[in-house]
Amino acid sequence: MTTAQTKNQTETAARTESPTTTPPARPPLWDRRFTLYFTARAVSLLGDAMMPVAAALAVGPLYGISGVGFVLGIWTGTFVLLVLFGGVFADRFGARRMMVGADLVRVLTQGGLAAAFFAGSPPFWLLATMAALAGAAVAMFLPGVNGMVPLVAREPQRANATLKVADAFAHLLGPALAGLLIALTSAGTVYAIDAGTFLLSALCLALIRLAPAATATDAPVGADSPARTGSSLRRDLRQGWQEFRARTWMWAVILIWVVYGVLLFGPLVPLSSTLIGARLGPNAYGLVVSSLGVGTVLGGLLALRLRPARPLAAGAVAMVLYTVLPLCVALGADLPVLLACHALGGGALAFWSVMWATSVQTHTPPAVLNRVTAYELAGSVSGIALGQILAGPATALTSPGRLLLVSAGTCLAGCVALFAIPAIRTLHRATPADTGGPGAPEGRDGPVGRDGSDGPTA
Repeated sequence: MTTAQTKNQTETAARTESPTTTPPARPPLWDRRFTLYFTARAVSLLGDAMMPVAAALAVGPLYGISGVGFVLGIWTGTFVLLVLFGGVFADRFGARRMMVGADLVRVLTQGGLAAAFFAGSPPFWLLATMAALAGAAVAMFLPGVNGMVPLVAREPQRANATLKVADAFAHLLGPALAGLLIALTSAGTVYAIDAGTFLLSALCLALIRLAPAATATDAPVGADSPARTGSSLRRDLRQGWQEFRARTWMWAVILIWVVYGVLLFGPLVPLSSTLIGARLGPNAYGLVVSSLGVGTVLGGLLALRLRPARPLAAGAVAMVLYTVLPLCVALGADLPVLLACHALGGGALAFWSVMWATSVQTHTPPAVLNRVTAYELAGSVSGIALGQILAGPATALTSPGRLLLVSAGTCLAGCVALFAIPAIRTLHRATPADTGGPGAPEGRDGPVGRDGSDGPTA
């Protein structure tokens, strides 16, 4: 064979192999399905962010601080009691259907409250009833949020990060918008706008057309698949619990987050607002909350770019930075330091949230994802609710500053615990091949599980 022939064959082989060696292009994020889903979540999150301020400013003058606490407590308690059933129903009837139905219920509750506030002073029983109905609707809505993301986005991490940025902007704009509207108009206007956001969310979700499920195992999560038959509610709850318990990395994180809820996240807002407000004034605390939102935006943007091989380990590193948030308040830092620390803490928590949500979505079989999400939501929210309840009585035992030092120590200890558990530390980012098999036991503990661990850990 001549040298020229050899050279031609080499060049031909190179041209033939080049397409296979070129990295595949990333799939587009903003297709019709994700755009509709993003719009639904963005407007719904904005309405949610307006409600705490609206409740405080509208219910407070009528029924006092106890009235506000009771209304919010009814909302939270109803959610915790029913969220597990919301996960079962989302897996049975489809996440999208349950989310649309929940949005329509909230259109009625918020619209009814708007009409009541426009008419005068609503009776307390109406506020309590609507709070219970709204909490039940959220319990039916939230378990499907995790299940929908893999159905509308081919890259869940990019989708989760984008949604986290929208969440941050909503919490930046929502409270200020609610306060302005109440000052210029009335509480009825805020509740009417909130009802409108849920109506737009329901419309966008209803317009989403998902790809037909490949197998019957996928059907429960598909938005328009028929309901499953031959399975009792108790059996579905037990199966969701078994799937949740089978993943050491998952239940271990939730145990840590329950402790975080009681000692860190729950008491943080009431204690911080008291200390900062008393020392620097209420306007300073408003700036601090806004700085937290700015950090959340930055953390979400960072999660859009970084794709760590071990997402929970990377998230645990980020959570170490969250320690500075309660610490700076406890030590009485000046306003510039408070702003910087809250921005850093917001970014750390946002980055962790994206890593966590993506791990749950990509390491859980689609057929049980909504039920598993319900269990992790129930654990997380119950810890925060308990922490909020205990924050006031705890100040009778010691000062708010010392309690926040305990919060900072808890945050650091929790990060150590995250690293100390091999199933969490070694969980690998799922590849498309990992998530493609319907019903495959992704992330379950085993001899060599996909969670990257060498076996079950205690």
